[in-house]
Amino acid sequence: MIQIKIVGVPEHFNLPWHLCIENGEFEKENIDLQWTDVPEGTGKMCQMLRDGTADIAVILTEGIIKDIVNGNPSKIVQVYVESPLIWGIHVAAHSTFQNLADLENTKAAISRLGSGSQLMAFVNAKNQGWETSKLQFEIVNTLDGGVTALTEGRADYFMWERFMTKPLVDKGIFRRLADCPTPWPCFVIAVREDVLATQPETIKRVLEIINAKTQNFKGIPNIVNLLATIYNQKTEDIEEWLSLTEWSQEKIDLDLLESIQKQLLELNIIDSNCDSIIWTSK
Repeated sequence: MIQIKIVGVPEHFNLPWHLCIENGEFEKENIDLQWTDVPEGTGKMCQMLRDGTADIAVILTEGIIKDIVNGNPSKIVQVYVESPLIWGIHVAAHSTFQNLADLENTKAAISRLGSGSQLMAFVNAKNQGWETSKLQFEIVNTLDGGVTALTEGRADYFMWERFMTKPLVDKGIFRRLADCPTPWPCFVIAVREDVLATQPETIKRVLEIINAKTQNFKGIPNIVNLLATIYNQKTEDIEEWLSLTEWSQEKIDLDLLESIQKQLLELNIIDSNCDSIIWTSK
């Protein structure tokens, strides 16, 4: 049995992986796919790819591109979710902030340096015409850490996936002031270069299995109730989320990759282009 260590966020996007694992679909192919939830998100997963504690990461597009440009020895093997990630911009329910403009020059809570929550703060600032050099950050590690930081006033706003955060809005812990969708497909699958070199056929088989699942995911009987139960969501929110979410089974387009890098350069998130981000399998 070939052991492969995979990491991803504990969010509804990744249920297809868990269903494949529970159904023994990887095991049938002699693959022991060991999943680890990483609530800290992209920054932590980049570190795990670098230090070898993860072989595969289901990871935010902008975060892994930034880290590969900065030397992460991994490659993007394909797009996982084609649709944008809708980041909700949240404040503490009791705060005095009433609209997005109020947040200029305030402090953003972020999970880690290099995380999606930090990179999207730059995207949002650019969208609003704010001076990105004046952005301030408070590292909070997880969504729970974001709740604490906003409640205690150590940070002023927190950007996180809108639907996963909605229960906190419904409970009156957060208020959502606005949404900020990613201007690119939100999740890709990245694999360490040494794993691609030594186990290329295993990685191809992993992709075939997950792609078969995501292709038909929305048609799984009772999928709305299953997602709502597992991820503590209202069924109407899951229905809306499913209507907005499209998985992908394709490699990342070179023109799209160039466009993303151009936008990251403009935001000063990266300082150079990289032309060896994608796995070119034989």
